[in-house]
Amino acid sequence: MTAAFTDIYHRLLEIYGPQGWWPADSPFEVVLGAILTQNTAWRNAESALASLKDVVPLDPESILNLDEETLLNSIRPSGYYRQKAHKLRIICRYLADNYDGDLANMETKGTAELRGELLDLHGIGPETADSILLYALNRPVFVVDAYTIRLFERLGHLSIDSSYNQVQEMFMKSLEPDPAVYNEYHALIVIHGKELCRKSRSLCSQCRLVEMCGYETAA
Repeated sequence: MTAAFTDIYHRLLEIYGPQGWWPADSPFEVVLGAILTQNTAWRNAESALASLKDVVPLDPESILNLDEETLLNSIRPSGYYRQKAHKLRIICRYLADNYDGDLANMETKGTAELRGELLDLHGIGPETADSILLYALNRPVFVVDAYTIRLFERLGHLSIDSSYNQVQEMFMKSLEPDPAVYNEYHALIVIHGKELCRKSRSLCSQCRLVEMCGYETAA
């Protein structure tokens, strides 16, 4: 399986090139983006981040001191903005109380311990926690999303009802623990899912992974 996963990675990299993901000016901005992009397209989260930047510096203390109406109006483009405002305040309070508001202070803790802390926070599930660990803290944790499950189920490497942890373990056993590779691989899976391997109306005739895939004949 390791060879297949590596082959898929290199094929996707050849097709799409480096993705430069996650776009952000600071690790803390990645944290904010990981929450704002929940249940919405990245362009909406990006719009919310830009709006928030216009009214306040992006640091935990500034967001905690921001009045509720301004925070809500700023992140409205991301959708579910009331719930997300609550989640943002929770993670900002967590960072302020435990790490003096500085993600650099998290470096002394192990990945498993940090993951447990993040998952204990309201509104932070595995995908959001792992996005923060990988993209903000450069930890070797593979991020799994719907694109990942769809593509690798069609390639025959997992079942559509596989759990998040099962899929993550599969990747992390098949690949070297390299944050740069995990970062790039996840980004490539996402763009491939958006461009070709869609939930419906997949463009299999244009896909250079199609000879590895049992989806077209099974559909």
